[in-house]
Amino acid sequence: MIKLGITGGIGSGKSVVSRLLQVMDFPVYQTDDEAKRLMVEDPIIRRELQALVGESVYHADRSLNRSLLANFIFGCPERLSKVNAIVHPRVKADFLQWAEQHKAHPLVGMECAILYESGFNTLVDKVMLVTAPLELRVQRAMRRDSAQEEQIRKRIQHQWQDADLAAKADFVIHNDGTTPLLPQITKMLRQLQIL
Repeated sequence: MIKLGITGGIGSGKSVVSRLLQVMDFPVYQTDDEAKRLMVEDPIIRRELQALVGESVYHADRSLNRSLLANFIFGCPERLSKVNAIVHPRVKADFLQWAEQHKAHPLVGMECAILYESGFNTLVDKVMLVTAPLELRVQRAMRRDSAQEEQIRKRIQHQWQDADLAAKADFVIHNDGTTPLLPQITKMLRQLQIL
């Protein structure tokens, strides 16, 4: 089984490519969604976040107090690193367990915007970068997140640039709104000798 990392900047269209792979019967692990789930369900994460941030990082109904956590992290890279050091190892373990449950498939994906920053690239065999022109990415992200253009551009500035990611990726998928995605994905799967 090949583990494929799927990465790309905000608004690049990683999720669209992931959905196409799922339609083709290749399961994809959604790192963001699973991290959010684990931050609520995993007792180790709960205990360590409460020790770091305080008991009120969880509401009385056991849900995560996202605004409190965001305020705790905001503008402080050291605090963000501490939170990531709590969450990332548990997500990695969860992904490996998930991949084992899907080992009947010749390929599984891991969609992760911060694949290299988080060290999750060490868990995958190949990496696919999804790219799109900057202005298209900004427009997509503004629509999706109902966010202001300035906010989106700031987020993009804090992410790895496509050129840096492309230098590390095994495959690059262009999601520019005009180049068809399916032929690009099919070509990649053929190169991996899966099709």
